[in-house]
Amino acid sequence: MITSVLVANRGEIACRVFRTCRDLGISTVAVYSDADADALHVREADAAVRLPGAVPAETYLRGDLVVKAALAAGADAVHPGYGFLSENADFARAVTDAGLVWIGPPPEVIEAMASKTRAKQLMGVEPLTDVTEGDLPVLVKAAAGGGGRGMRVVRELTELEGALKAASAEAASAFGDGEVFVEPYVENGRHVEVQVLADAHGGVLLLGTRDCSLQRRHQKVIEESPAPGLHTDGTDELHARVREAVSRVGYVGAGTVEFLYEDGRWHFLEMNTRLQVEHPVTEAVYGVDLVALQIAVAEGAPLPAGPVVETGHAVEARLYAEDPATGWTPQTGVLHRFEFPSGPGVRVDTGYASGDTVPVHYDAMLAKVVAHAPTRAEAVRKLAHVLERAVIHGPATNRDLLVASLRHPEFRDVDRLDTGFYGRNLEALARPRGGEAYAAVAAALAEAAGAGGRFGGWRNLPSQDQVKAYGEHEVRYRPSRGGGYEVTAPEGVRVVSAEPRRVRLEIAGVVRDFDVARYGEAVHVGPYRLTSRPRFPDPADQREPGSLLAPMPGTVVRVADGLAVGDRVTEGQPLLWLEAMKMEHRVIAPASGTLTALHAAPGRQVEVGALLAVVQADVTTEAQEEDPV
Repeated sequence: MITSVLVANRGEIACRVFRTCRDLGISTVAVYSDADADALHVREADAAVRLPGAVPAETYLRGDLVVKAALAAGADAVHPGYGFLSENADFARAVTDAGLVWIGPPPEVIEAMASKTRAKQLMGVEPLTDVTEGDLPVLVKAAAGGGGRGMRVVRELTELEGALKAASAEAASAFGDGEVFVEPYVENGRHVEVQVLADAHGGVLLLGTRDCSLQRRHQKVIEESPAPGLHTDGTDELHARVREAVSRVGYVGAGTVEFLYEDGRWHFLEMNTRLQVEHPVTEAVYGVDLVALQIAVAEGAPLPAGPVVETGHAVEARLYAEDPATGWTPQTGVLHRFEFPSGPGVRVDTGYASGDTVPVHYDAMLAKVVAHAPTRAEAVRKLAHVLERAVIHGPATNRDLLVASLRHPEFRDVDRLDTGFYGRNLEALARPRGGEAYAAVAAALAEAAGAGGRFGGWRNLPSQDQVKAYGEHEVRYRPSRGGGYEVTAPEGVRVVSAEPRRVRLEIAGVVRDFDVARYGEAVHVGPYRLTSRPRFPDPADQREPGSLLAPMPGTVVRVADGLAVGDRVTEGQPLLWLEAMKMEHRVIAPASGTLTALHAAPGRQVEVGALLAVVQADVTTEAQEEDPV
């Protein structure tokens, strides 16, 4: 019997495994990097062991240090979670060689299926080698790992070499393995997967289907179970292929087999020999605890013999710290308040609590929010409601995107579900929600109320408007008779009351309350996150035209080959690559011109706003623009 489990991971998945261990009466051990010294998963564990350093390559990817930590803490088993070393056969072997129980598939099975190239061969699918125009578009993909890292879509043959190099570099950084391969790119298929559990006694349990079609940058955003709209014969075919694959490799433990479904055909993608991020939707629908079953299988127990009943529908949304206004770049900083409504059928898996800091070195996911209800429509409505009313004071998030996606007609229509959803709709979904202008009014009045009448009371003379700007919204107001305020812009707003933390406004005859919280220049008004804009910008903050600033804190991982000051560059040309929060981000030339400064070198750590390079744009005179005579 397992008595103590070390989770070789961090954040949300570590907290998730600890929860089940507590229910089973198993003690828990955390490992942590220096950046995670005060993290929630460390606080929740019974014991914790430091891994010196911050970046994954020094800490969570050091299997030797993790095994030493397990032995030092007296753990007798290791759960890998997902990501990091979860599909590393050498790590699994090192765990068992140390006399510890590995809560996962045997190392030889991981070797057979964790590499996507070898898994495809086992499934009778060969990757593309000599790519031609007729094969386009294709997908360059990392052989190890997942989550969209080490992946590039190629639509022109001239882009293939650069995509191979970039994907390989990103995969090596994220997974310690730079192997990549090329496969046909299914443009608008559905991403459907099957949850597998197998024991050492020949028992195999297949838990329905999941649909993970809503993806952005090849990362899943919204997942659900069961996959809606699939006919029974299609599901039977899918399960038959999965059972065949599992039996062929002698699988033991939890895993997921992924497919793309298009025009009645199933295209095998990969088998993940670990627990998936989206496993809670399967747990909700089938009433099981997959982590508990993993532990039972690792202890040698057979899987339950009885049928597992499907009940209702579950939908999960991944909440990320990322800013839509800056190209969805990952965000860091303090989560001043981080709270979600509770209720029947609502589950939140997270590695953060109010007051925690989101670090730069790891994935930007803050939480997985799950809703379970009798029907898909009810589950979707419940999830959107919970997300909209969550209190998230801190870095910018994708919350608005999630809510808008769940309420979009294409998502509600299961016949239109496919992986091209965000390609078609992202621009419209990312637009600021209506009502932000009134949130700006509330922010301005709350600040005025908190100033204690600094601008003076009402006078029997015309007074000048006070002006406050938040992003694109400018608010004008003045003190009114009786100590209140009169809003002159935007029009149609009557102030009922204004206090530093709550403002009540009447808008078009409807009275609404706005809760306001301020943290420096950031102001949170209900679900809105606003940034105070100075009326007169500080000249010291101005940069010369063409300055390229770091959009986030991170590490320069690569500079374009041979790039040097004085070189000619063209608009859109990649100049360097930053790695932050497990994603690689290109910094491109904003215009065609000359590179006049370069302040980046591989390995350099930069803060947000750091000057990376300067491109002096070409100057075109009016004479040059005229057509020749």
